Amino acid sequence: MTVNMQRFREFSMPDVGEGLTEAEILRWYVSSGDPVHDGMTVCEVETAKAVVELPIPYDGTVHAIHSGEGTTVDIGAVIITVDTAPSGEAGPAPAVPVEPPAAEEAPQPEPRQAVLVGYGVANGSTKRRPRKSAAVAAGRPRRPGPPADGPAPAAKPPVRKLARDLGVELARVTPTGPGGVITRADVHAALPAAPADVHPALPAAPAPAPPDRQAGERRIPVKGVRKAVAEAMVASAFTAPHVTEFLTVDVTRTMKLVRRLRGDPDFAGLRVTPMLLVAKALLSAVRRHPAVNASWDEARQEIVLKDDVHLGIAAATPRGLIVPHIRDAHARTLPELARCLHDLVDTARAGKTAPADLSGSTVTVTNIGVFGVDTGTPILNPGEAAILAVGAIRERPWVHKGRIVPRQVTTLAISFDHRLVDGELGSRVLTEIAAVLERPKRLITR
Repeated sequence: MTVNMQRFREFSMPDVGEGLTEAEILRWYVSSGDPVHDGMTVCEVETAKAVVELPIPYDGTVHAIHSGEGTTVDIGAVIITVDTAPSGEAGPAPAVPVEPPAAEEAPQPEPRQAVLVGYGVANGSTKRRPRKSAAVAAGRPRRPGPPADGPAPAAKPPVRKLARDLGVELARVTPTGPGGVITRADVHAALPAAPADVHPALPAAPAPAPPDRQAGERRIPVKGVRKAVAEAMVASAFTAPHVTEFLTVDVTRTMKLVRRLRGDPDFAGLRVTPMLLVAKALLSAVRRHPAVNASWDEARQEIVLKDDVHLGIAAATPRGLIVPHIRDAHARTLPELARCLHDLVDTARAGKTAPADLSGSTVTVTNIGVFGVDTGTPILNPGEAAILAVGAIRERPWVHKGRIVPRQVTTLAISFDHRLVDGELGSRVLTEIAAVLERPKRLITR
């Protein structure tokens, strides 16, 4: 008899983000009995930051799926078990030898009890201090099981301890585990039902009352990205003292430049929008006023100045608001920035943004104008000192060169953490952005 503990491999929910504690299983691509191979995607999960596909690291056949679709699973919990030897062949794991019974003519010592490590436990006259749990269970009647004359039963050390504590003889337990291994469930199944007069049943705890609902109401569980965004926004709004300033600006020249860039060969195949020049204007203002690229360290009571600018782009997706970022945005040319924005938007809309791209931004821009909104008071992305909001671009009457003429106008709003950015610095940054959008040629000289 051999016991191969390597045949069935368990795959646990990995930490697919940065310090996340749970993930929801959205979809299984396999079911019990399906073949799998190393690197094959078996399921799709949603964390508080993104939707991620999980590959399996084993070859074999799906033995069991432990968590269904729509289930929220803690990081480290087993979600799937793979049979790596579905044909039943023993793998390379060490096996436990069990000696055949000795001949009757030559009296021999009683056989050792088979265990998973070493050669077994020798029977002898050594006495142990009785365990309290074993003493309590000593008077329990034993459930009939298989005859004890034969090879010693195979069980893991924790299962053996459980049997000892409950007073169950492993030799009388019917094994149901792979390869004839006794499981914890087998030990519990070997326990007889307790007499009703010995342990009277306790009254069941009342089920929690459902929440009061009014007619026509529906309730949606808050989880995943929406839960993370809610927690972050509450933490930001009630931690950082927000100040928001507004400025209306003529962006007619910016819109003309956008149209010219769309025909430029360097931008062929890219999505060129006013957001590209807004992002570039913000990066220009941060370069001239680097103190706005900072964060507040509450534990150390320090202001942390950042040398690199990782530009966050607030994006509305079907699963909620996310803020992926462009790393080292300050060092990118305009065509490179356009390519990054193009890829970022496509990835976010497809729900494939990597968790690593959802943390680490240093300053953020959000385009609320796409919803037809003129302006708003944006909430800071946690850990940042400023966020810029861009409203809808509309044709309005505007004084230009001494005359009232129709011009394309938008309203900018910047919120900043007043612990890091005072009113003067915040105002300088906002007017710097507006000046570039009013005359985008200034990007060449700044």
